[in-house]
Amino acid sequence: MRHHLRPLFDRVVLKELDPDRMRRSGLLVPPGTHEPPPQHGIVLDVGPGLDWWAHVGVQMPVRPGDHVVFPAQAGNWVEVDEERLLVCRVTELLGVLERAGELEDASV
Repeated sequence: MRHHLRPLFDRVVLKELDPDRMRRSGLLVPPGTHEPPPQHGIVLDVGPGLDWWAHVGVQMPVRPGDHVVFPAQAGNWVEVDEERLLVCRVTELLGVLERAGELEDASV
């Protein structure tokens, strides 16, 4: 039986994407550099938010399927059914990755 991790409050569950160490310029960044790059992941599930959010009109800024960037030290790693997942607060996320065309369509 497979399990589903449902986050509570303002937390999100992420699955990390493999880090891309090849830059557009063709430069290969070796593993073991002193400063770990921000991590990339896919949002699997989001919590309902906090009680006071509805009173001030705040909604969860991410939804399942969003590609996000987060710092290497964000949240806590857990293993569910042999799958490594990150559970962190939504405020720890650095941003949502979107294609440039999606941004232009949204502003029109």
